[in-house]
Amino acid sequence: MSPVRDHQGVVIPGFNGLWKRGNDDTCPIDHFSNCVNIDFVGEASFRTRPGIGISQSVSGPVSNIRRIYNYPTQTANTILLLAIDSSGNGNIYHIVNSTTVYGPILTVAGMTDFAFVPYAGRAYISPFTDYTNGALTFQSGMSGQNLQVYAGDGTAAQQAAGSALSGTITPANGAAGHTDAGLKVFAFVSQTKFGYNAPPGGNASFTTSAGSSVSFTGVPTGASNVVKRLLVATKTIQNFNGDLNGYQFFFVPNAVINDNTTTTLSNISFYDADLLSDASHLINNYTAIPAGSTLGMYHNRLVLACTNANISLILVSAPGEPEAIDQIAGIIVVPLDGNPITNAQEMRDILYAFKRSQTVSYSDNDGYPSSWPLVPVDPSVGTCPHGIATVLDSGKASVDSLLIATYRGIEQFNGKYPIPQQILTWKIDNYWKNLDRNGYGKIQLINNPIERKLYCTLPSRLLLVGDYQNGLDYKNIRWCPWNFSQGVNAVAIQNTDDVIIGSDIGF
Repeated sequence: MSPVRDHQGVVIPGFNGLWKRGNDDTCPIDHFSNCVNIDFVGEASFRTRPGIGISQSVSGPVSNIRRIYNYPTQTANTILLLAIDSSGNGNIYHIVNSTTVYGPILTVAGMTDFAFVPYAGRAYISPFTDYTNGALTFQSGMSGQNLQVYAGDGTAAQQAAGSALSGTITPANGAAGHTDAGLKVFAFVSQTKFGYNAPPGGNASFTTSAGSSVSFTGVPTGASNVVKRLLVATKTIQNFNGDLNGYQFFFVPNAVINDNTTTTLSNISFYDADLLSDASHLINNYTAIPAGSTLGMYHNRLVLACTNANISLILVSAPGEPEAIDQIAGIIVVPLDGNPITNAQEMRDILYAFKRSQTVSYSDNDGYPSSWPLVPVDPSVGTCPHGIATVLDSGKASVDSLLIATYRGIEQFNGKYPIPQQILTWKIDNYWKNLDRNGYGKIQLINNPIERKLYCTLPSRLLLVGDYQNGLDYKNIRWCPWNFSQGVNAVAIQNTDDVIIGSDIGF
C-alpha cells in the first residue's frame, strides 16, 4: 500500500478471523472485532461463505429438523434425522439418499432430541428431551420411553430387548436316547432378529430317564421379532427346593426351534457334561431398557447413560450383545453431584464419562462393569450431549484425542484438558462465554479434517466455523460465525465432506 499524507501503509499479510477477547481495542490488525459469513481460502485469503441448497430431491422434503446423525449401514452411509411436526410429535426419518426417505420409523410425543449409536448395520435409538430443575435446563431420557432398535430397512423401529416367554412348557420322555437320570428344570429362551436372547421362560421341572430322550409340547411363541427359541436346562438337581428360576441354566446343544410358530420340540438327548454354555446371566437382564440421553460403544459394549429415573446412571451391555444389560452387574453409578451425565466416549481404551462440569473415567478390568475402577479426571470441566466432535461422515469421534465443547470453550482433550490459555476458542473467549448456558444442549460439534474445519451449532442457532488450515491450536485457528435465513439446529457431513444443515423450516 502506498503512503497517504505521509502515513506509511500497513501490510496485512492475511486475515485471521473473528477476535472477541477483551475489548475491541485489543483486536489485532489481522482480525475483525465483528464478522459473519466469511469462509477462509488457503492460508491467507477469504471469501463469502458458500451458498446452500436442498439436499432431498423429493416432492415433500422433511422439514423442521432438530437433529441429524450419520448412520452407516451395511451398504451405504445414510442419515437419521429428527423432525418435529405441528402436533409436537418427534418423528425420526431414515434418509437413504437424496431420493429415498423411510419413515417416520419412530414417533414419540414430546421427543425433542435423540441419542443414537450404530451397530452391525442396526440403529439403536434413545428418545430424550429437556427437563428443568429450578433455573437449570438439562437433558435426560424420556420418562416411560425405552431404547429402540431399527433394522435399517424402512420398517418401524422396535423396542430393544424383550420379555421372557410366557406360559408353561410340558416336558415328557421321548424316543430312545440318553440323559443323566434325575430332576432338571427346563425352559426356552427366545431370540429376536437382532440377536437378543430373552430371559428363560415357560419353566417346568421334569425327571428324565437314562435311556430316553426328552420332548416338549406347549412351547410358547414370542413377539413378532422373535425368530428362534432355544432350549435351556439345569444340570441334574439332587435336592430340588421347588424354585424354577433360582438354578443355573445352560443352553442345550442342538436344541433349537428355528421359527416362532412351532410349539413342539422332540427327542432331545444330552448329558450334563454337554451343558457348557451358561444362560443364567440372562435372568438379570433388562427386558425393557430405559431411554437415556447418551449412547455410545466401549469394548464392543453398548453404553447408555442418564435415564429419567437416574441421571447419574450408566448402563453397560455384555460384549457383542448391545441389548443384554444386567440390572445388577451392568450398572455404573457416576459420583453424585446433582448434575446429569451428558456424554460418554471411548478413547485410548478408556471409557470417559462427562457431566456438565465434571469428567471421570473407567477402564475395563475384565470383570463386570459394576467393578470397573473409577478415576477422576477433572472436577470442573465437562461437556453437553452432542459436544464431542464426530469426524467426517463416520459419526464417530477421533481415537487419539477429542474435540470437546465445554463451558470454557472448544478444547482438545487427550486424557487431560489444556490450560485456559490454550483453549481453541481463546481468540473468541468473550463470544463463547456469552452463549446461553441453558442452551448448551443445542450445541453439536463436527470435525472435517479434509477441509480442516470445525462446525459447531450454537444456542443462538448460528453455525460457528473454525478453520484450522494454518494449525489446530489457539493461535492459528480462524473463527467466524455463519448465519442463514433459517436458524441452524443440527449439522452433519455426508459423502466425505458435504455439509448437511438441519433447520426449523424447509430451505
